[in-house]
Amino acid sequence: MTDQSSKIPVHIAIIMDGNGRWAEARGLTRLDGHRAGTENLRQIINGCVEKSVKHLTIYAFSTENWKRPKAEIDGLLTILEIYLDKELGELCREGVRLHHIGRLEAMPEPIRKKVEHSIAVTCNNTALTLHLAWNYGGRDEIIHVIQQMLRDRVPPEKVNEELVDQYLFTAGVPDPDLIIRTSGEMRTSNFLIWQAAYSEWYITPTLWPDFDKAELFKAIEIYGQRDRRFGALSISDHEN
Repeated sequence: MTDQSSKIPVHIAIIMDGNGRWAEARGLTRLDGHRAGTENLRQIINGCVEKSVKHLTIYAFSTENWKRPKAEIDGLLTILEIYLDKELGELCREGVRLHHIGRLEAMPEPIRKKVEHSIAVTCNNTALTLHLAWNYGGRDEIIHVIQQMLRDRVPPEKVNEELVDQYLFTAGVPDPDLIIRTSGEMRTSNFLIWQAAYSEWYITPTLWPDFDKAELFKAIEIYGQRDRRFGALSISDHEN
């Protein structure tokens, strides 16, 4: 019998929630919380490499986040820029390839070019692919798919799941096996709507800056104990 606890997800996606509440509890600013959350990424990336997870998607900035105060948006963009400057070497040492999903063209040109440079520098790394979901929204992605299909004049009868997969921002990437949401919120927040159809969810009350490697390993262990059915019956159901 297969040891369920030994199963490792190929693709983990994370909704990194709770930076603001973490900062508020410490009398800090929201941007301080975002900085702490960004710094926390290093140990989570390291943990994924250690466990041989092949894909990690992080929900960094949604299409709805543009509604936040301009000062916070500017601060988040600056944090991203600093992160890429500071961590690019470490990503390469860890064997991490950077990939972006979402509307990259909406970023200010200097930061967009920095993201594109980081993607190019890490393109041959093979240990882990880090998918940065920045200016990403699940509904926006589906709209993008429809727009591209219309431009390509795809006949309606040719549209199926396999073709839609090819038009997604995540084309060629396996769907997430495990989606983690920190801070205890019970909603999907417009994240990977299509791709998450059969993902396992792990909700933890831990705020993102406190979600350390031990918490990640706990989520992976619990995932390994689950019986993924993909709409079918489990072996035990057949036996009964």
